[in-house]
Amino acid sequence: MQEELEALLSKHWILKSEDRELYYQIRDHAQEIRKFVTERLGCPMIENQLLIKVERIPAVPKPFMGIQEFRSPREYAFFSMLLMFLEEHAEDQFILSQLTEFIAGNLPGGGVDWTSYQERRRLVRVLQYAESQGMLKRTDGSEDSFVESQKDVLYENTGVSLYYMRSFSEDIMHYRGLEDFLNSGWYEVDEDKGLVRRHRVYRRLLFAPGLYRSEGAEGDYEYLKNQGARMREELSVLLSLRLEISKGGAMLLLSDDSGLGEAFPGSSTMSDILLLVLDAIQKRVQSEVWKTDVRDCIVLEEPEFDALLREVRSENLSRFSKVYRDLPEGDFLKEVKAQMMLWTFLSRDAEIGRLRLEPSCAKLAGRYVEA
Repeated sequence: MQEELEALLSKHWILKSEDRELYYQIRDHAQEIRKFVTERLGCPMIENQLLIKVERIPAVPKPFMGIQEFRSPREYAFFSMLLMFLEEHAEDQFILSQLTEFIAGNLPGGGVDWTSYQERRRLVRVLQYAESQGMLKRTDGSEDSFVESQKDVLYENTGVSLYYMRSFSEDIMHYRGLEDFLNSGWYEVDEDKGLVRRHRVYRRLLFAPGLYRSEGAEGDYEYLKNQGARMREELSVLLSLRLEISKGGAMLLLSDDSGLGEAFPGSSTMSDILLLVLDAIQKRVQSEVWKTDVRDCIVLEEPEFDALLREVRSENLSRFSKVYRDLPEGDFLKEVKAQMMLWTFLSRDAEIGRLRLEPSCAKLAGRYVEA
């Protein structure tokens, strides 16, 4: 069951039309998988003739949980309009001009100027993402031709977009913030019984690189300590994961045969750079230049952290790939911090206006071997 469960936890969905073999493998283990995801994660599992999907609902939202292909809030708005359009044109063919007219006529806050190259490029990013997820099939024309000269493109609606968005059992029009959406599945559930806490802890472990005491409910960490032995055994058997718990939180380490999501470190130059940064952080802690707090975090001013990044860049620049050797210093700092936030090594503490290095910074490090 490991392969099937990993696939469901790593991908948005499994489409029968794209991976028939895996689709039927999962259906063969559907009862066992549903038991785990509902009892441990509290996540619904959708199964029909088109797809199988686990509704992965985060406990603590993170930047990497967004659609990485999108670069602006405008694209999320276009994507929402696309989903509405596809719902009205179920399993039909349509031309791109029909979609652009629909968006211009229905987008809240005013119309859209499709003579703008930037707006057309944004829409194309949305369409390409929808294609990559199997919601659309381009049957004639080129998206590049639409970007350059607004030429039409013919698409086919596969019908699976109906299952993209999460379903709610109640009217969400009274929701006023993010917390309402996060807690919607737990309304009328007594948290003292431990069900909500169990779901939250498993989600925080499996849907993010780490569970930190510095964020979320303190009771989650207590649950983790009390149930750690049982969780270690279960996650080892089902997913070949090793659970490590420290005073700063917990994380799951993947075995060599694990196929669960994207792993760090990878094989990219940026992955190497982050390992060098982690090594420099650990050296500052060992020399007591930087000190950890009671939750194994390091809180510091941004200029102080930027100085460390400049030092790492200066000492290792000749070994970087050409892309990063040529990257201006300011862009280098910005990209490294963005990647560290993506992997939850780094966060911004909004209350005090400083950066916070998370406990995971102590788990990995890398350095170049001298010739």
